[in-house]
Amino acid sequence: MYEITIEDSFDAAHCLPDYQGNCSRLHGHTYKVQAHFRAAELDKQGMAIDFRKAKKLLRSVLDYMDHHYINELPAFSDQNPTAENIARFIYDQIKPKGKSIYSVSVWETPTSCATYFMEDDGV
Repeated sequence: MYEITIEDSFDAAHCLPDYQGNCSRLHGHTYKVQAHFRAAELDKQGMAIDFRKAKKLLRSVLDYMDHHYINELPAFSDQNPTAENIARFIYDQIKPKGKSIYSVSVWETPTSCATYFMEDDGV
């Protein structure tokens, strides 16, 4: 099994309604995102996934949220834009495109991240 990881970031604001603490107020983050892809075999060029294609795919998803107030985006109209929900959203946007996404990790701060993956998601 092979795994590649790409990393990118985006800036956005959000708040967590009904949260008891500072995060209930409008604030922003520079989110760091890692996407992990897995492949059982390499292609004819010896690659599991082309880094360039994986980066472009991730960037297209991050652009949806970049420099936005995430709470106002349709994808988050019925859920809090927590790091957990953002990781799941990114995963769900990449998965249907036929890429062998394994997991997505989203950092709100340099020391705090949430990861989403499907436990039984075979490659």
